Amino acid sequence: MEWSKVCMDVIMIPSGVLFPIVYHGWLFYMVRTRPQRTNLGIDAVGQQLWISAMLKDNDKKNILAVQTLRNSIMSSTLMASTCILICCGLLTFTSNIYSHRSYETSTFDSSGAITLAFKSATLVLVFLSVFVSQALSIMFLNQVGILINILTMECCTITEQHVYILLRKGIFLNTVGNRLFFIALPLILWLFGPIPVFVCSLATVPVLYNLDIVPGEKKPVIGVRVANA
Repeated sequence: MEWSKVCMDVIMIPSGVLFPIVYHGWLFYMVRTRPQRTNLGIDAVGQQLWISAMLKDNDKKNILAVQTLRNSIMSSTLMASTCILICCGLLTFTSNIYSHRSYETSTFDSSGAITLAFKSATLVLVFLSVFVSQALSIMFLNQVGILINILTMECCTITEQHVYILLRKGIFLNTVGNRLFFIALPLILWLFGPIPVFVCSLATVPVLYNLDIVPGEKKPVIGVRVANA
């Protein structure tokens, strides 16, 4: 019985994680080859246009630029705080299971303390990765907020392209953190067994597809090329 449960974990958990990984690999290919069909590709073009728009009449738009960046920083802060709370909850759950001698009959994990510790450590590691990505995103976005309002000064030696690269890095890290969060959420169901993880991961792919892909052919923005982060 125990061996069959281990086999299910070994087969279904990697399979469940593989679905979103393969999807994001395909999405990366689409962003590189057909960016006009993806929201990420369109956003990349829009970010470069946004910087150029903010530099025109900067005296009137400097507050708008800072407020826009602040909204992105707030979303990254919310995601980072959520990950820390989830990590604290997982550690508290694990310590409570260990504090009771009846963990062998626990409805969450009947395979023993080693399996429970491995599951909790895996979840904490993934959510900490999300936290690090969001923290780095906040750092880059803060730099953009400082630099974007001084580009119009004559003594400034910083180029618009440099600020755009910083913005792309900040948005890219925010996107990576969000996608890791979407992959990690089904893994929480691992505490209840491998089947919920497999089903939830499989259901996540069509949801992300509808969010990422723009229906129909879209004309690319003329005169602007998507720069690599």
